[in-house]
Amino acid sequence: MTTIPIICIVGRSGTGKTTLLEKLIPELKRRGYRVATIKHHVHPGFEIDQPGKDSWRHARAGSDHVLLVASDKVASIRRVDREPTLDEIAATIQDVDIILAEGFKWEAKPKIEVLRAARSPELVCPPEELLAVVSDRTLRLRDIPRFELDDVPGLADLIATRFLAC
Repeated sequence: MTTIPIICIVGRSGTGKTTLLEKLIPELKRRGYRVATIKHHVHPGFEIDQPGKDSWRHARAGSDHVLLVASDKVASIRRVDREPTLDEIAATIQDVDIILAEGFKWEAKPKIEVLRAARSPELVCPPEELLAVVSDRTLRLRDIPRFELDDVPGLADLIATRFLAC
């Protein structure tokens, strides 16, 4: 079984990580790649289910794992005793070519950092952990590609060459 490559999109809050993913996902899909995403949520106890709905009622009654299934998608809500690692989460994903994770800056995975001059004066990750930087600032980073905020095709080229080439 081949390991699915995982790339973390990191940066301070409000720098445009989600916006970058909203552009990068369709670019990779246009090229024929199957993409999964994982979003790290910093606050425990988040709720994605709707109060009053049957699946919400199942969870509220104490179910440890609730699955909501339709003909076109499956949602899974599982109680955990600890936050799983990115590798543990990724092990549950199949039938994709790449996993893009928003957050998880502490994980030992290749990272693309989004850096906006107005939001962050410096990188949040050490340069040796970075695959690339997407920024509106001029940076002096040795051997780390830098892309403009709107150069999604260039970033997709780098990802395809490094992680998706046969």
